[in-house]
Amino acid sequence: MTANKSSSLPLLELDTLRTVVAIAETGNFSAAAEVVFRTPSAVSMQIKKAESLLGRPLFKRDSRSVVATPEGERLVQHGKRMLALNREVMATFISPDVVGVVRLGAPDDMIEHILPDLLCRFAHSHAGITVDVVVDSSAKLREKVLGGELDLAMVTCAPETPPQSDMEILFEEPLTWAGMRHGIAHEQNPLPISVWEEGCSWRNAGIKSLADCKRDYRIALMSAHIAGQRAAILADLAVAPIPVSACVNGIVALGPQQGLPTLGNYVLGMIISDRISKPAEAAADHLRACFAAQQPPASSLAGGNAMPI
Repeated sequence: MTANKSSSLPLLELDTLRTVVAIAETGNFSAAAEVVFRTPSAVSMQIKKAESLLGRPLFKRDSRSVVATPEGERLVQHGKRMLALNREVMATFISPDVVGVVRLGAPDDMIEHILPDLLCRFAHSHAGITVDVVVDSSAKLREKVLGGELDLAMVTCAPETPPQSDMEILFEEPLTWAGMRHGIAHEQNPLPISVWEEGCSWRNAGIKSLADCKRDYRIALMSAHIAGQRAAILADLAVAPIPVSACVNGIVALGPQQGLPTLGNYVLGMIISDRISKPAEAAADHLRACFAAQQPPASSLAGGNAMPI
């Protein structure tokens, strides 16, 4: 009997697919090697073997970056599906210790540049737990936790404001006045600023700093979302008090050299429901571990460097 042609096709190992996906996501062989716990030379050998098996290049390499070829992009898409299916299969046969749903609250800026990576890592390590996220102001998130609508929430606290007793500190980062690179909004008088409504920790810190140095200002734009602050800054319509880690892509930190006061460190904390479930406890532990691993040294905070998430 003639064997089915498909049965004679070579097999790509999941470990190789994991490496291919890691390279595509990091854009670097060395960074991918850290993700998959291999040496850079071992990663290179895996890719060479895969390219030989498929008969086509998967990545374009130069001195600065690694970019997937069209064939490589297709393999990355298939690889992500197969890795997800593998996690689903393993979760079926190896019962996870904890299963359930976690209701997590987060402020807007966490959604933009920190939370996606944290949730992705949590999904990989806790396949049996589903996380439902609510985005809102810190004050409203606190109310939702106290009212039993959320299991836990990340909230912010303004500089020089003592954290409330029920808040566990996860991370500290400097706030800074931010403006458009080569912009002139900071030279105007009164100073045009972009903030949110009263109760916002960034607004409170910014306005207090201006009052302390007796700098006149006007509120040129109000937005509940950091994307709105970015838009005002990049249009050179206003400056805004935002975290230093948000000063990227044409947005720069401003300070005394530009006639603006310095702002202190704001605090990111976590509040947890009194009736916390085991899945929520697992999520809280994950947040603690991730932020502890990424906490920059004090010298970095003083220098206004971005958080390396």
